[in-house]
Amino acid sequence: MSEGERSGAERAMLTAALCAVPVLKLSWTLGGGEAAREALDTMGPKNWLDIMSGMFLFEPLLSTVLGVTAARAFYLYLGERGRGPAHPGRTAAATAASAAIVPAALGLVIGALNGWDWGLTAGIAGYLLRLGVLADHRSGRYAGGHRRSRAAGPLHRTADLVWGTGLLLTLLVLPVLALAAALDGRSWAGTVRCDVDTGSGVSRARLIEFERQGDGVVGWDVADGGVVNGSRCASDPDEVVREPWWRA
Repeated sequence: MSEGERSGAERAMLTAALCAVPVLKLSWTLGGGEAAREALDTMGPKNWLDIMSGMFLFEPLLSTVLGVTAARAFYLYLGERGRGPAHPGRTAAATAASAAIVPAALGLVIGALNGWDWGLTAGIAGYLLRLGVLADHRSGRYAGGHRRSRAAGPLHRTADLVWGTGLLLTLLVLPVLALAAALDGRSWAGTVRCDVDTGSGVSRARLIEFERQGDGVVGWDVADGGVVNGSRCASDPDEVVREPWWRA
């Protein structure tokens, strides 16, 4: 596989993780494709990001790997388009400093959501992977969208190690973590216990919350399956809705 093909495969994997995996999350958690279609029809496009954020922003390891690989992929994309990472008129120190901006922002976001240890890990890892790309460009080893595969010294061998780590994270670790999160049976949103009346009297039901409406919620009835309106709701700390795939 050529470097261009590898880069394309990495971007395809990132796209799949962001778009296809949340659909699998919805389908498995609710119990099937028909349930997923009903839920999506109720939620609408404006709530689609809720599934993605629930999966990626609050799963520390998954969000860290996704953020690190996305930062690297974006840097590679800029390099392929001639807009980075190497700038002939800029010093190596200035280029290295500019490469830290996105990983630093990434670390702040992940740290704020999942703890500063995860944020520090994401920021440092993202920056190191970018430095590997930068080393190739500054040395002239990567040019015209192609990367010379033969290492010519310790710096190139280190860059090879960083490059291989980036490929491993994107093409193996990320999809495994994403699939595990999609099939773990946990809700992507908060669960609540509400009074529900479906025509046979009011009963207490456990719902996956889709959205707030007045003093109640619209959500998915976990026990009966289906979209319902709930009132007098109280938070339920248990996020497990269904057994994970590996236990089902």
